[in-house]
Amino acid sequence: MSLYTRLVSDLIFPVQERLKHHDTVRVRREMEQSQYWPAEKLEALRVDRLRALCDHAGRHVPYYRDLFRRLDFQPEKVDSVNALQRLPLLDKATIRTHQQGLKSEQARGLARFNTGGSSGEPLIFFIGKERVAHDVAAKWRATRWWGVDIGDPEIVLWGSPIELGSQDRLRLLRDALMRTKLLPAFEMSPDRVAGFIREIRAMRPKMLFGYPSAFSHIAQHAEAHGTRLDDLGIRVAFVTSEQLYDHQRALIERVFGCPVANGYGGRDAGFIAHQCPAGGLHLTHEDIIVEIVDAEGHVQGPGQAGEIVVTHLATRDFPFIRYRSGDVGVLDDRPCACGKTLPLLKEVRGRTSDFIVARDGTVMHGLALIYIIRDLPGVRQFKIVQESLDLTRILLVTDDRFDAGRLTGIQRDAKARLGEEVTVEVRLVDDIPPEKSGKYRYVVSHVDAAQAKAQE
Repeated sequence: MSLYTRLVSDLIFPVQERLKHHDTVRVRREMEQSQYWPAEKLEALRVDRLRALCDHAGRHVPYYRDLFRRLDFQPEKVDSVNALQRLPLLDKATIRTHQQGLKSEQARGLARFNTGGSSGEPLIFFIGKERVAHDVAAKWRATRWWGVDIGDPEIVLWGSPIELGSQDRLRLLRDALMRTKLLPAFEMSPDRVAGFIREIRAMRPKMLFGYPSAFSHIAQHAEAHGTRLDDLGIRVAFVTSEQLYDHQRALIERVFGCPVANGYGGRDAGFIAHQCPAGGLHLTHEDIIVEIVDAEGHVQGPGQAGEIVVTHLATRDFPFIRYRSGDVGVLDDRPCACGKTLPLLKEVRGRTSDFIVARDGTVMHGLALIYIIRDLPGVRQFKIVQESLDLTRILLVTDDRFDAGRLTGIQRDAKARLGEEVTVEVRLVDDIPPEKSGKYRYVVSHVDAAQAKAQE
């Protein structure tokens, strides 16, 4: 660790957090101890925190006060995380309907946030200082697993208007002190990407943080133009907020010359899991209770796929209790070789809308169609949009290497997976813009898999 990094990590950043009334430093230190606790001790901590969260919600949050009364749910009797199964799932529609009722009557200084709304109407919610401190601490702990600390040079490639809209002088000064450079992921034109590459080379960051699609796009451009990025001493590329595909990981690692660490979470659900150098995707177990539920809401065991449901234990100001993430995942019951006792996510399969439904009701991961397209010569970008069981559109951005004769083959192979009676439109377009959040989504399905299956 350099002298400057130590100055930032041990002095400048802690002072900043203290001025913000954030307990980030304390939380991170505690997390670095609890990550090695025995399972029984970790679980006792989680149960105590769950009981405290429910007690606060029952006393001071109007929505939960009414809900607990109707269900005769008594927080003081919570003696296991399984007690959550007595409560209904919290979905985005409920949050929109009861937005004010979900605020704690004791909350002060709430910050307004929203999701990108890539699958529909954006979700507006609120976050308090407790939640911010715990989320920052969780990320801080994870980066330290890779030998990167606050104060090490960092490139952040992001598309959130929250971050990108707050670049005032104070924020610029803070980023300069922390040696963090924020690059906007909204526009990835060749000229803009070439500029990003120049900035990355000039900064020589220790860490990259951002969307896998954006970093793979930069890597693809650098490789095509013979520009080296593997000689900068980058220790890790932390990617998050999107599905990470194997081909993206391989490309980023090859071009940037560093390992890729997958991070799973969201602005709404928090930092749920982070990958360690041994490869395990560790849950932020002290802060977040993760349940995997099937289409009927029944909790599934390790190895079984289902929707990821999250209870964030640091959300007293605006509780997220059994929040439906919309993502599909699988829990693991094996320990990680790194020695940490934090449980693992075996895999995250993407959003429920990242799955394609065949005409006969068969549900397939979007990779079933992605594999048809992604390795074709001359395909620079693509997007698959399933409008209905009867219509799927495939958009392609190509260059001179693309053989237009392959369009028929793409259509044929897609129909073979979706059903011969399905209309598959393959269109060449000049550009595929990102979502409002700045993310790129390879697959979007507007078909409800459960409803489609029920109709068969």
